[in-house]
Amino acid sequence: MHGGHHQHEHDNDKNLIVAISINLFLTFAQFLGGLISGSLALIADAIHNLSDAVSLGIAIFARKIGRKTADEFRTFGYKRAEVIAALINLTLMFIISLYLIYEAIWRFIEPQIISGWIVIIIGGIALIVDLYTSVITYRLSENNMNMKAAFLHNLSDALASIGVVIAGSLVLLYDWFWVDSLITMAIGGYILLQTFKMLPKSVNFLMDATPNNISIEDVKTSMSLIEGVEDVHHIHVWNLDEQRVALEAHVVTGAESLKENTTIKEAIKKSLQEKYDINHSTLEFEHTEEDCDD
Repeated sequence: MHGGHHQHEHDNDKNLIVAISINLFLTFAQFLGGLISGSLALIADAIHNLSDAVSLGIAIFARKIGRKTADEFRTFGYKRAEVIAALINLTLMFIISLYLIYEAIWRFIEPQIISGWIVIIIGGIALIVDLYTSVITYRLSENNMNMKAAFLHNLSDALASIGVVIAGSLVLLYDWFWVDSLITMAIGGYILLQTFKMLPKSVNFLMDATPNNISIEDVKTSMSLIEGVEDVHHIHVWNLDEQRVALEAHVVTGAESLKENTTIKEAIKKSLQEKYDINHSTLEFEHTEEDCDD
């Protein structure tokens, strides 16, 4: 079973490498087509595709690091490497979106003649590639911020390719050259929106913020309701990685024996697991007559 899991991971990595190779080839074709046709939207899509290839490369690298087991240097393991990768990818998306919007504004000021057929053909090929890579990353994106960022990259590029095809068609039919700039602005705006949605989550994750679905006050109340617990303070809740939530707290009890505290501890841990899916808790016990050193 363990060997099957490793084989599955290996196959996923191979699929991602294929996706990177296709995106790099497509980037070259789109950039060349954009220069020949004069389409900024096509060049914008080429830049976005290049960022897709980079993001997938970062994602694979982070996945490999994340599989390393915990050691004396990083006792919680290496899973956060994928969150760092997500932050890098989202930062790239932010920079790219601002650049595309800037270029589109200049095209409104200085319109250029565009060859519609080249835009449509290359945009159509790009759409097929983008949908293929989106499917690959979507399968890996559940409960994984790193792959979710990569999936958003590819999904936004698929939408961008649809926009490019529409722009090429309108240029061909009506000579609406301004549509190319409009589509470019829409691509940039969409990327910017998706970035703002995910960026705070990855930053909060790396800052050891309390998960959004957990309230410290609710956790404190739940722990205080356990029989034998007099008070709870110094509560910290954070994500170890995207699958594990950790907690540390000081628990005040009136227990007169180690056995009583052990019973209380087991009850608290069970409650935390069942109510909040907190699967890693460190509890420091204090007696009611004892002053907290912290």
